[in-house]
Amino acid sequence: MPPELTPAIVQDADTDRVLMLAWMDEEALRLTRDTGEAHFYSRSRRRLWRKGETSGNTLAVEELRDDCDEDAILLRVRPAGPTCHTGAVSCFAPWLWRRVAERAKERPEGSYVASLLGGGPPAAARKVGEEGLEVALAGAGESDERLVSEIADLWFHTYVLLAARGLDPSAVEDELRARA
Repeated sequence: MPPELTPAIVQDADTDRVLMLAWMDEEALRLTRDTGEAHFYSRSRRRLWRKGETSGNTLAVEELRDDCDEDAILLRVRPAGPTCHTGAVSCFAPWLWRRVAERAKERPEGSYVASLLGGGPPAAARKVGEEGLEVALAGAGESDERLVSEIADLWFHTYVLLAARGLDPSAVEDELRARA
């Protein structure tokens, strides 16, 4: 019989960004309180695990909060590296970034992302430049459909450039948030 599990929402204590959702049983909660590092119950492996036990990307817990009904837990943490297994800062990153990060990590044969990354940041930066020009030209008078298509290419190649530089889109979000 599996233990009684409580959903645990993990939030970055510095940025308030939601990083992941996991599950805790009483033992995971006790270990988290005792050690100051996040422990969870893996439903797929059917065992306790410490976040970062294989990757090194641990979560130092700053605060634990129960919700109003006491049927969910909020962990405010300071992450030591990316939280998501894909290499993204958050498991709730945009789907396109998750795909680019996964391809950057795995470098599958035949992958366009992998081939661009093979040329390093300069190759990815050139593509961003090309796509930026195409956006400007489309925006100056082509159809709305063409503009949307070119912006999609630009966003995609921008994600590839971020991956080539070892950056996450959350850095851009943080910069924009700071400017607001």
